[in-house]
Amino acid sequence: MKSTAKKKIFINNMITLGMVVAAWIIMEVLMGTGHVSSLLKGLLVPFCIYVIMAVSLNLTVGILGELSLGHAGFMCVGAFSGALFSKCMKGVIDPTVSLVIAIFVGAAVAAVFGILIGIPVLRLRGDYLAIVTLAFGEIIKNLVNAVFLGRDADGFHISFKDSMSLGLKDGGEVLIKGPQGITGTPQAATFTIGIILVLITLIIVMNLVNSRTGRAIMSIRDNRIAAESIGINITKYKLLAFSISAALAGVAGVLYAHNLTTLTALPKNFGYNMSIMILVYVVLGGIGSIRGSVISTVILYLLPELLRGLNNYRMLIYAIVLILAMLFNSAPQFITLRKRIFGGLKPQHAAHSGKEEA
Repeated sequence: MKSTAKKKIFINNMITLGMVVAAWIIMEVLMGTGHVSSLLKGLLVPFCIYVIMAVSLNLTVGILGELSLGHAGFMCVGAFSGALFSKCMKGVIDPTVSLVIAIFVGAAVAAVFGILIGIPVLRLRGDYLAIVTLAFGEIIKNLVNAVFLGRDADGFHISFKDSMSLGLKDGGEVLIKGPQGITGTPQAATFTIGIILVLITLIIVMNLVNSRTGRAIMSIRDNRIAAESIGINITKYKLLAFSISAALAGVAGVLYAHNLTTLTALPKNFGYNMSIMILVYVVLGGIGSIRGSVISTVILYLLPELLRGLNNYRMLIYAIVLILAMLFNSAPQFITLRKRIFGGLKPQHAAHSGKEEA
């Protein structure tokens, strides 16, 4: 029985990974034959970025059961730390190698921030946690906009006033220009690199969920008191899930930074609207469903672009689709209907398996 359950989990995981690999192969073939528009080509790396963000947020919201609205803050931290590393290494090492190292740097810095924020914040629950994480995301964005960082022969200089206050010597370089952000980051991000990072993210999250640690995290989500009563360290497991989620958001941030020539901490990039948009992807894909997060992200990110020709009606149609998707996932009548439709395929198999067990 136990081996059957493990086999089912393995098959489900392989289906999810297979979908991503199949999508990559199809897009590569279409691009090779010239059947992909320049608009769609420009959306491929962002697809990967938002899939990573949705899957990582699902780890906090769906698996841990805590509502976080500051996920864009971790993305911002990862983006700027990764971009700063690549800017410093520009011309010294190969851009692709620099990107790989920057991914580890961004993930590590975001994870550290996840731990620092998580220690005091994870003592809160529900709405209080959501408000504090929302505030964290805004603080990070505004703090990055206030930083001026430069480098010369004497080392690094930092200021919170302006670039002139850095006092750089001749030959010095301003790395972070406050609200103007970081310019000149190597555009090393590609669709293939994005897909590899998506696969790594999925493998990390799916293995964590199906491990002993993942079961401990889900037991905290289901019943905190019962989990604590059998000796599960609540703080340890919550902090672990939160920091891994933050690290993966940092990875998405590094990919985001290396897809642009200029990185700025604007509200549309790293504001609370970004965090809420990612949360929408998670909720509509099914809270706790990793595959659902991947599918909903691709559909909901692509939909406004496909409807761009409809001008004023574009966002209206998008909103209607969101409402219908939410009803389909949550309304009791739709859930019953869905079970009848998809459950109708199972009785015969169930009957046979029941006879075999008997």
